[in-house]
Amino acid sequence: MTSIKQTKYRWMALSLGVSVVLLILKFTAFYLTQSTAILTDALESIVNVIASGFALYSLYIAGLPRDQNHPYGHGKVEYLSSGFEGALILSAGLVIIYEAVVSFLEPHALSDLGWGVGLVAFTTAANALLGYALVQQGRKVDSIALLADGRHLLVDSVSSIVVVIGVGLVWFTGWVWLDRALALVLSLFIIYNGWSLVRQSVGRLLDETDAPTIDRVVTLLNTNRRPAWIDVHNLRVQKYGADLHIDCHLTLPYYWDLLQTHEEVHRFEETLQNGFTSEVEIFVHADPCLKECCHYCHVANCPVRAHELVREVVWTAENLPLNQKHFVPA
Repeated sequence: MTSIKQTKYRWMALSLGVSVVLLILKFTAFYLTQSTAILTDALESIVNVIASGFALYSLYIAGLPRDQNHPYGHGKVEYLSSGFEGALILSAGLVIIYEAVVSFLEPHALSDLGWGVGLVAFTTAANALLGYALVQQGRKVDSIALLADGRHLLVDSVSSIVVVIGVGLVWFTGWVWLDRALALVLSLFIIYNGWSLVRQSVGRLLDETDAPTIDRVVTLLNTNRRPAWIDVHNLRVQKYGADLHIDCHLTLPYYWDLLQTHEEVHRFEETLQNGFTSEVEIFVHADPCLKECCHYCHVANCPVRAHELVREVVWTAENLPLNQKHFVPA
């Protein structure tokens, strides 16, 4: 197991363990207070535990090597994990709305609010610290599962802060109705964040363009551009968890022999592979140059140059994915 995979496992296992402890504390706070707002927080913690458990299993699946049935690996299961977590959050939001409406119709007295506020405040701090750490680690190892779990915990901590403030106001003012109203507001916030996670996961499963990754690839190509790389087009980037699959067309001098073309394609692939910490699989289709390419070709002492260099084509995230050479008028 690589160090990156070990890092993912450790942090997700920590998230699962902490979520179980915080779940117990939040339901203890609800048992003491009978607060609907605290119940919303506790119900969302159930989602935390289930989601963290599923995410931990998804990281195990994502780490499996490629096989004949999965030639691109198993990395996309991380997107499934993220979408599953979003669906659970949505479900929790709907349950919270139901509980809030029931508490309006059948009001009951609240008790031991001081203990409840104290317990929820402690779990809020723990969630915020763990969520921040998971987001940082998720960005470091490029794991959407860690990112999704960390952002969920941060959202949970924000809602918990609102619960602490709201229950505190009920404690000081005696306005019991505020507890139910707060639960309704929190449910809408939770539903919105659940939908955002589902939307992002579906987009990744459908290979929606990942703009930051495309921008990174374009920057690498422009920064390390070699004169022999006359043109690049039909660039496509797919993410399978943290792993990348890149394919494109690379225009090279048409008079090169196969060995020289192969060596230059290898340099091109190494440039992209060295620009990412995750595994990068690259497929390059070598295109022969045309006379029209001379207008932006930087190959020195070209024996077949038909036109002088006019100007360089600037490679961008908009023109590299196009399936056509980038001609410059004479």
